[in-house]
Amino acid sequence: MICRLTGLVGGIDEAGRGPLAGPVVSSCVIWEKVPETKNGVTDSKLLTEKERVGLFSWIMDNALAVGIGMADHEEIDSLNILNAAILSMERAFRAAGVDPDVLLVDGNRGLANYPKARPVVRGDRKCFFMASASIIAKVTRDRAMSEYDRVYPPYNFRNNKGYPTPEHRAAIKQFGITPIHRRTFRGVREYCE
Repeated sequence: MICRLTGLVGGIDEAGRGPLAGPVVSSCVIWEKVPETKNGVTDSKLLTEKERVGLFSWIMDNALAVGIGMADHEEIDSLNILNAAILSMERAFRAAGVDPDVLLVDGNRGLANYPKARPVVRGDRKCFFMASASIIAKVTRDRAMSEYDRVYPPYNFRNNKGYPTPEHRAAIKQFGITPIHRRTFRGVREYCE
């Protein structure tokens, strides 16, 4: 099983491919070994917000290195979401500042310029290394969207995180789009002038 790797092992994952607004955020978490107590680390989508926030602090305190990378709405629109997500992963890997023996990348693609990267489909559900990265990426992105909520309160980014909820779609229809909306996404591009 991939979680029985030894040496320096990194996990990388992203958050925010599907929203209509905000950045895509990736995290690279490097571990010297799997901790004896994993504290319930699993795919961030399976955890409550409170659980994610608690695990965020635990991971930050216990991992060898953590790097965070983002690609903003303009990069998403110019590159497309897949390439922007890969860019954010590359940025997260560089920000970690540690060269692991292997880097497990959640998804079906590795990192083109890093031969030690191994893609693992649904890796955030299968392996501690990628699950820890998914938590860091999700909490970081959620915090960014809460900050945007202060700037653009009618869109309720604090709660919907930019995802296409009925409330978010209604706000776009009523107020138009904000500077952080992804103009190439269906549900937004129809309102671009």
